[in-house]
Amino acid sequence: MRELICIVCPRGCRLKVDDGLNVTGNFCPRGAEYAKAELTHPTRTVTSTVRVEGAEIPRCPVKTAAPVPKESIRDVMAALDGVTLRAPVRVGDTVIDDVCGTGVKVVATRRL
Repeated sequence: MRELICIVCPRGCRLKVDDGLNVTGNFCPRGAEYAKAELTHPTRTVTSTVRVEGAEIPRCPVKTAAPVPKESIRDVMAALDGVTLRAPVRVGDTVIDDVCGTGVKVVATRRL
């Protein structure tokens, strides 16, 4: 039996998942979905910064537009390390279109 704390909403339900992926302890259906996904194929939204030239601030915050597989996080971070943007940058600008073959784009989260 695995125990998780649900992070989908502020309630923070204490979930218990058995070997058959039966979930208990959730107060809403989203908790069961979260627990099953977390144990079978965990994903995360990656946030970081990339270099930017021609702006007051030398780094621009970025994030993945959707969660990526947890095992791809190191590759995503390595890909971001090689990126240099040129100002002006707008919120939502695509930094990398398909990061590491995940089908997820990386977008800027600040205007510079």
